[in-house]
Amino acid sequence: MQQPLFILSEGSQRTRGQAAQDSNIRAGKAVANAVRTTLGPRGMDKMLVDSSGDVVITNDGATILNEMDIEHPAAQMIVEVAETQEDEVGDGTTTAAVLTGELLAQAEELLESDLHPTVIVEGYHEAARLAQEAIDAQVLDIDLDDDILEQVADSSMTGKGTGDVAAGTLAKQVVTAVRQVADDDGAIDRDDIHVQTQTGASSSATELVEGVIIDKEPANDNMPRSVEDATVAILDMKLEVRKGEVDTEYNITSVDQLNAAIEAEEGELRGYAKTLSDAGVDAVFCSKKIDDRVAGYLADAGILAYKNVKKSDAKAIARATGAKRLGSLSDLDESDFGHVEGVRVEKYGDDELTFVEGGSAAKAVTLFLRGGTEHVVDELERAMNDAVDVVIAAIDKGGVVPGAGATEIAIADHVRSAAAGIEGRKQLAVEAFADAVDSLPRTLAENTGMDSIDALVDLRALYEKDGRAGIISTGRAGEIGDPVEHGIIDPAAVKREAVESATEAATMIVRIDDVIAAE
Repeated sequence: MQQPLFILSEGSQRTRGQAAQDSNIRAGKAVANAVRTTLGPRGMDKMLVDSSGDVVITNDGATILNEMDIEHPAAQMIVEVAETQEDEVGDGTTTAAVLTGELLAQAEELLESDLHPTVIVEGYHEAARLAQEAIDAQVLDIDLDDDILEQVADSSMTGKGTGDVAAGTLAKQVVTAVRQVADDDGAIDRDDIHVQTQTGASSSATELVEGVIIDKEPANDNMPRSVEDATVAILDMKLEVRKGEVDTEYNITSVDQLNAAIEAEEGELRGYAKTLSDAGVDAVFCSKKIDDRVAGYLADAGILAYKNVKKSDAKAIARATGAKRLGSLSDLDESDFGHVEGVRVEKYGDDELTFVEGGSAAKAVTLFLRGGTEHVVDELERAMNDAVDVVIAAIDKGGVVPGAGATEIAIADHVRSAAAGIEGRKQLAVEAFADAVDSLPRTLAENTGMDSIDALVDLRALYEKDGRAGIISTGRAGEIGDPVEHGIIDPAAVKREAVESATEAATMIVRIDDVIAAE
């Protein structure tokens, strides 16, 4: 008899066939169900408490999934779907996760009916192609003016934590910020829109700053607290005594030699301040160290200076002011500096923030978010970041479509109609895809307080009649209507990415029939 051949290490666990598929699908469905109740304008929040006791309260799908301590590899793939959705378009993470879970649930039933995983995968990919066709057909033929973009931002923030300020008010600030940083060709650099949070006031105190805010205090207490019509220098160099590249020792044998050495050193440090002052500089942002004596000389010259400024902040200030980042103070020219209407230091409790406003370049803005507690400003920050992302997605990535579940109803109808012309068992998978997409408006209806079955029937009926139907949240309940008339609009890119990423994740999980886990 032959000796048994061991390929896997001792202690490895192997799950094969239907058991592996069932385990993976259950894990994926469980993760999707965890965020299902957060979908829509009346979605609920989740409280997430980590091992150290830190608390996060949010209904943002990506945040919830990132904060959850998920170990199952298939479930982790749902988290990756949300991360991809967040990275690509900034919103729709819950939609993508829920759709992935529903595709897995439908696949589970097909597998139980002895449909081969390959057939399911082929059907899902065909259905996803049809879904993209339906999304393209739903793109609204309208100009993306400020009113439309404000509706996009408002729709994104509705139902999220915005404190005591209406989402519509914040939406105006978001659109203004996006328009401010757009160049002459309409191109938008997302990095030019910054978000700064500060507790100590209500959310209604949130404002748009045309410039940047840095969490820094002046290098010397005697420096001015503000300078107006300021010339700005950004330095990537140390303002301290220069050191040789090799270790050198000097033998000083008299007091005169010591005094001369000290005077030479002081002269070098004083020279930094004099050079900047003679150049007409009013504010200095240095990414490296400033010697305390140099800071004192700068204060004497009336220059407001900051040391150890983060590289990202230095880059933002350069964009806001038009200043170049200098590695030397030799051969300075007027074109090396930036100009702003003002630089000022504001105190908030024990914190000091510096505002750099009104830059001549004006290619950087900051949404300065306020809130009574850390939980409030954190959730407001997530909502505002999502709103900025969806407005940019609407401009750059293919326009807008009706929200409130209307696009999903159109997708399901188109996929289901096309399924009749598909031969073989693949037709079953295509129809299952349509049923999975139907779960999104059904979930919206449930979270709005409506009967999900009645709502789905009414949505289909109105869609057949008018070509557009969504779930409109009204007071404590909801109604079926035209979302465009109610200003509920989403970027088409959010829908496209959700369909694509959910399909890829679901098909990948369905194809797995062997799980090998090492201890």
